[in-house]
Amino acid sequence: MFTDKVSGGNANRPRLTALLSHVREGDTVVVHSMDRLARNLDDLRALVNGLTERGVRVEFIKEGLTFTGEDSAMSRLLLSVMGAFAEFERALIRERQREGIEAAKKAGVYRGRKKLLTAVQAKDLRRRVEKGESKASLARDFGIS
Repeated sequence: MFTDKVSGGNANRPRLTALLSHVREGDTVVVHSMDRLARNLDDLRALVNGLTERGVRVEFIKEGLTFTGEDSAMSRLLLSVMGAFAEFERALIRERQREGIEAAKKAGVYRGRKKLLTAVQAKDLRRRVEKGESKASLARDFGIS
């Protein structure tokens, strides 16, 4: 079982990469929903086509669709339509999120993410960077990424 904690909107996911390198001809990849695999139609089609070309079946539980590489024109159409809806839904979510943040900023409610360092710590960090200390070690020392 390969489970990512990253959005399907991101094609660069560690567990997806592991899955793609692990599956072999004759395997079946079972995915809860198309939008869990990819939120971008191009990525979805590329993933499904890439897997089926390698002899891997792809099953989508929610949509009740299975792709084997010998799919009908209707199956390919459904993949494209359902994938387009997932991409559209993702775009709507992002748009509503942006609108919500803008409204909250105008209302003075949204101030962004809480600062991790105090002004004194930030000044100390800059000073140590200028001295040439390793950024990785500084990040560990200050508990930041």
